[in-house]
Order: sequence, then C-alpha cells, then structure tokens
Amino acid sequence: MEEYAKHEKDLIRKYEAKGYSKNFRYANGKLVDTETKKEYGPNEITVIEEHRYEGMSNPSDMSILYVIETSDNEKGIFLMAYGPNADTDTAEFFKEIPKENFVENE
Repeated sequence: MEEYAKHEKDLIRKYEAKGYSKNFRYANGKLVDTETKKEYGPNEITVIEEHRYEGMSNPSDMSILYVIETSDNEKGIFLMAYGPNADTDTAEFFKEIPKENFVENE
C-alpha cells in the first residue's frame, strides 16, 4: 500500500489501473454512477478502502477517497470532502453503509 501518496490523484490513478474506473456523485440520498446514472443506496455499496488527506497548504482542506464496489459489481471511486468543508448529507450516506460492508473492518 502506498500510504505516502501525496495527492488523491496518485491513488486514483493506482485504483483506475486496477479496474476501479467508475466515478460516482452523491445526489438525493444515493450514490449515482456518473456514466450510467444508476443509483445505489448505502446497502448496495461496499467500501474496499478509504484514504484520508489533509491539504498541504491548508490543513482544514480535508478529503476522503473511497474505493467502492456496488452490489452489481461496478468498481469505482468517490472523493468526499470532510471536516469543516464537508457536505453533511454525503457524510451521513457513508455513515449509513453497514459496518460489514467495510472490507478494512473485517
């Protein structure tokens, strides 16, 4: 694991090379595949890994990169701000994902 990747982009490239090429956005209580527009609820998402970042120039500029798989085997990434700049609805969505759907917690 390359824990020392300086930017989210470095890890995004790494996971895209492993087939995690889908991009998702949050809308109306669901994660939405930006390409197919298919929507996924918290129970349909498995978090394979998560990586937290603090901004180099501004430590309050924080983000989490989620590496996810959906219930229909789509693989992708979701980048979310957290801390003072967080979207509370998006953060709440990730809190609603069942604990057993977090691979790192097993």
